[in-house]
Amino acid sequence: MEAAINTLVSQFKAFAGKEGSSSTLSKDEFQKLLISQLPNYMKNANDSTVIAQLMGSLDKDSDGELSFLEFWQFIGQLANQHNGFDK
Repeated sequence: MEAAINTLVSQFKAFAGKEGSSSTLSKDEFQKLLISQLPNYMKNANDSTVIAQLMGSLDKDSDGELSFLEFWQFIGQLANQHNGFDK
Protein backbone atom coordinates (compact mmCIF):
# COMPACT_ATOMS: atom_id res chain seq x y z
CA MET A 1 0.00 0.00 0.00
CA GLU A 2 2.90 2.34 0.62
CA ALA A 3 3.87 2.12 -3.05
CA ALA A 4 0.30 2.98 -4.07
CA ILE A 5 0.24 6.03 -1.79
CA ASN A 6 3.65 7.15 -3.06
CA THR A 7 2.42 6.83 -6.64
CA LEU A 8 -0.70 8.89 -5.94
CA VAL A 9 1.34 11.62 -4.25
CA SER A 10 4.01 11.71 -6.95
CA GLN A 11 1.46 11.82 -9.78
CA PHE A 12 -0.47 14.61 -8.05
CA LYS A 13 2.76 16.60 -7.67
CA ALA A 14 3.77 15.91 -11.27
CA PHE A 15 0.54 17.43 -12.62
CA ALA A 16 0.00 20.17 -9.99
CA GLY A 17 1.68 23.52 -10.37
CA LYS A 18 2.04 23.59 -14.12
CA GLU A 19 -0.55 26.37 -13.90
CA GLY A 20 -0.94 28.36 -10.68
CA SER A 21 -0.22 26.80 -7.31
CA SER A 22 2.13 23.82 -7.04
CA SER A 23 -0.05 22.36 -4.29
CA THR A 24 -3.33 22.21 -6.24
CA LEU A 25 -4.69 20.92 -9.53
CA SER A 26 -6.39 23.34 -11.89
CA LYS A 27 -9.24 22.06 -14.06
CA ASP A 28 -6.86 21.57 -17.00
CA GLU A 29 -4.22 19.85 -14.86
CA PHE A 30 -6.89 17.56 -13.39
CA GLN A 31 -8.21 16.70 -16.85
CA LYS A 32 -4.69 15.91 -18.12
CA LEU A 33 -4.07 13.70 -15.08
CA LEU A 34 -7.33 11.80 -15.68
CA ILE A 35 -6.62 11.29 -19.38
CA SER A 36 -3.04 10.19 -18.74
CA GLN A 37 -3.31 8.19 -15.53
CA LEU A 38 -6.92 6.94 -15.34
CA PRO A 39 -8.01 6.25 -18.94
CA ASN A 40 -9.93 3.09 -18.05
CA TYR A 41 -11.67 4.59 -15.02
CA MET A 42 -12.53 7.93 -16.64
CA LYS A 43 -13.40 7.15 -20.25
CA ASN A 44 -15.17 10.52 -20.67
CA ALA A 45 -12.24 12.62 -19.40
CA ASN A 46 -11.98 14.38 -22.77
CA ASP A 47 -15.43 15.92 -22.24
CA SER A 48 -14.84 19.37 -20.71
CA THR A 49 -18.47 19.54 -19.48
CA VAL A 50 -18.00 16.31 -17.53
CA ILE A 51 -14.74 17.60 -16.05
CA ALA A 52 -16.35 20.92 -15.06
CA GLN A 53 -19.18 19.08 -13.29
CA LEU A 54 -16.74 16.73 -11.58
CA MET A 55 -14.55 19.64 -10.45
CA GLY A 56 -17.64 21.39 -9.08
CA SER A 57 -18.57 18.38 -6.98
CA LEU A 58 -15.02 17.77 -5.71
CA ASP A 59 -13.93 21.37 -5.06
CA LYS A 60 -15.33 21.63 -1.52
CA ASP A 61 -13.75 25.02 -0.76
CA SER A 62 -14.85 26.47 -4.13
CA ASP A 63 -11.43 27.89 -4.98
CA GLY A 64 -11.52 26.51 -8.53
CA GLU A 65 -8.73 24.02 -7.89
CA LEU A 66 -8.34 20.65 -6.21
CA SER A 67 -6.21 20.30 -3.10
CA PHE A 68 -4.53 16.97 -2.45
CA LEU A 69 -7.25 16.14 0.10
CA GLU A 70 -10.00 16.84 -2.44
CA PHE A 71 -8.12 14.70 -4.99
CA TRP A 72 -7.60 11.93 -2.43
CA GLN A 73 -11.34 11.86 -1.69
CA PHE A 74 -12.01 11.54 -5.43
CA ILE A 75 -9.63 8.56 -5.65
CA GLY A 76 -11.50 6.93 -2.75
CA GLN A 77 -14.85 7.48 -4.48
CA LEU A 78 -13.48 6.11 -7.74
CA ALA A 79 -12.08 3.00 -6.06
CA ASN A 80 -15.40 2.50 -4.28
CA GLN A 81 -17.43 2.69 -7.48
CA HIS A 82 -15.17 0.58 -9.64
CA ASN A 83 -14.62 -2.19 -7.14
CA GLY A 84 -18.20 -2.75 -6.03
CA PHE A 85 -17.96 -1.33 -2.52
CA ASP A 86 -20.78 1.14 -3.14
CA LYS A 87 -23.42 -1.58 -3.55
